[in-house]
Amino acid sequence: MSKFGVSQPVRRKEDARFLTGAGRYLADIKAEGAAVGLFLRSPVAHAEIASIDVSAAKAAPGVIGVWTGADLDKAIKNELAFGVVQNKDGSNGTAGRRPCLASGRVRHVGEAVAFVAAETLAEARDALELIEVEYNDLPVVADTDRALLPGAAEIHPEAPGNIAFDWAKGDDAAVQKAFASAAHKVKLTIVDNKVVAHSMETRGCMASWDGTDLRVAYGGQGPWGVRAELSGILGLDPKNVHVSHPDVGGGFGTKSFIHPEYPAVAFAAKETGRTIRWVAERSEGALSDVMGRDHYTTCEASFDKDLKLTALRFDCVAGMGAYCSTYAQYIPSELALKVLTGAYDIQTVYFACKGVFSNTTPIDAYRGAGRPEQIYALERLMDHAAREIGVDAAELRRRNFIRQFPYVTASGETYDVGDFDRVMTHALKAADVAGFPARRAAAEAQGKALGLGTCYYVESILGDQTEGAHIEFAEDGGVNLYVGTKSTGQGHETVFAQFLHTRAGIPYDKITMIEGDTDRIAKGGGTGGSRSVTMQGSAINAVADQMIEAFRPLAEEELEAAAADIVFEDGAFRIAGTDKSVDVMALAEKARREGKTELLSHKGSNTVPGRSYPNGCHIAEVEVDPETGLMKVVRYTVTDDFGILMNPMLAEGQVHGGVAQGIGQAITERVAYDEDGQPLFTSFMDYAMPRADDMPMIAFAHEGTPSTANAIGMKGCGEAGTVGALAAVTNAGLDALKGLGVTHVDMPMTPDRVWSWIEAAKGAKAA
Repeated sequence: MSKFGVSQPVRRKEDARFLTGAGRYLADIKAEGAAVGLFLRSPVAHAEIASIDVSAAKAAPGVIGVWTGADLDKAIKNELAFGVVQNKDGSNGTAGRRPCLASGRVRHVGEAVAFVAAETLAEARDALELIEVEYNDLPVVADTDRALLPGAAEIHPEAPGNIAFDWAKGDDAAVQKAFASAAHKVKLTIVDNKVVAHSMETRGCMASWDGTDLRVAYGGQGPWGVRAELSGILGLDPKNVHVSHPDVGGGFGTKSFIHPEYPAVAFAAKETGRTIRWVAERSEGALSDVMGRDHYTTCEASFDKDLKLTALRFDCVAGMGAYCSTYAQYIPSELALKVLTGAYDIQTVYFACKGVFSNTTPIDAYRGAGRPEQIYALERLMDHAAREIGVDAAELRRRNFIRQFPYVTASGETYDVGDFDRVMTHALKAADVAGFPARRAAAEAQGKALGLGTCYYVESILGDQTEGAHIEFAEDGGVNLYVGTKSTGQGHETVFAQFLHTRAGIPYDKITMIEGDTDRIAKGGGTGGSRSVTMQGSAINAVADQMIEAFRPLAEEELEAAAADIVFEDGAFRIAGTDKSVDVMALAEKARREGKTELLSHKGSNTVPGRSYPNGCHIAEVEVDPETGLMKVVRYTVTDDFGILMNPMLAEGQVHGGVAQGIGQAITERVAYDEDGQPLFTSFMDYAMPRADDMPMIAFAHEGTPSTANAIGMKGCGEAGTVGALAAVTNAGLDALKGLGVTHVDMPMTPDRVWSWIEAAKGAKAA
């Protein structure tokens, strides 16, 4: 046990209620007389809305209201906000307005066109069928890679050429000079495929209005930003908008910001004075939830004669979809920039990125948000360079690792600590890389191809770099811990109780975590960017220290000892050198009896924010059946550096989940559209989520170097599995296929694609 964390697994506090069906998700909330809301969604990818006739729907049985974009245009600010980056010419990125309900034009299949509220689900469905919409079709741009072609239809008049932004960082002249004199130069073009999050629980929200106050509940990752947006859109004072989260079944970034449906539902509730609830169906979510990735990147590197990197250059075209969502412009630019050079000692870099519109579902944060995309590009490039130059991929990485810390990267990030060589060496041994040739030979004897792939990743935790906490001693003898983050399944109730128990001696089972409610918690940074345990843990420890000091005079009185003779250790105040002690719980009872209520509530925040840099080495082995193209990950090894582990079991679980999402994107998952922008992925018959039999056992080990950027020495772990998995699996896939003549692969490496690559290689060889 350490001062700041418990380096041992503890049974999760929340599992009992989740596993026995006692969780309380949005759809479980009992709301007397709640109406049901449904959205009518566009069946076409790009069209002018010539007319909408909702008269029959309004007159249908049970209907309490029908609204269109025109209705919202008249009554509220029918538009979502988004952030813009600065273009390389100094101007700001741009985009057209993104309406809550389509206004005048639809720009992707699934865009909300109208909203119906009725007494029952059946009545709402019947009413949707009665809405008549006439569309005048417009030319469609169904793929990001076609959106920049000459003559491509423009999706927003405010964005000529479909360019939302044209951003760049670095010294292009210095890079060109380095390439001109390099001993080795390599170039690789890759695709980072578009994916859907598909959380266990679909999105939804419920809103009510009492004439003064708006109350909104939705499945999210922090309610404060959505409260601010709802206030602005609906023209309400923020103090009259109350937003809360029930239990949330998976977030992955896609629930960390506002979607168009929430203001529409809230407006309908305000107009009718009724409680209205909308919960997306699975196929509806596939069309309307923001998606992730969708990058086309050209990657280049140069090396000197000793195989040291002399320059890196990346040129990325990043899909925005039909609209810019909240963080969409930042993700492939500013957020990717934070890990631009990964684990490598290189200062001469140039990174350019264009954000591009297409008639597809918008893009935003998805597990890792910019860091997986950039590490994928960098680590694909490093493996490609090793093959082209003819050196061992691990040796090439080792020669270029950063050795001295703290280290300021070319993009201005300060890596405080690290030992990349030690971590990779451990992973190579744990993966038995030395025994791989024998395993490959055995696979070949069975008619299979076996490949080995490596990725060394660095991640940067994101989000608000401060966080608050509130410790409250309740009348029932329990302790309420108010936090500014929101669990979406990670185990926050467990680990935050561990923090408070370890630091202050409060019994673990007496602690109740309170989260995700703007009425009970004034502000918070929410969950996202692997920030939760590092930032929230730091806040809990800071407030616990403050609380301990506040109780000290009472402890002196209770123990009848001078301050100099009292120490706080092992969760209690103790007279040094004796067994006479008193714990915080007993002191809280004393304070309550004596009317010292100021000692029953303690608030504060961590005051030394610091960004940490998790890192690690992923090694994958994949097996390919050349006859069918089927690829399976058969071995997977991870060695991570998360600094100080608060709960190893929870950290390993986060890694497992992240690796599963990485394997899914690398091998099974694919968002595809036909040339008319019609989606080909709206059910699990068409969109292949990874299943249990797609997953190998994952060997996890930890080689931590405590961070100096925060008081608890931790580095966030929530997104690390995905950041490392994409390149490890894809590099392994190419390694398996190179013996069959395949020289290039892209995600996803589905059986049909792998088989076609093999057949094309056979044809090329025969020719």
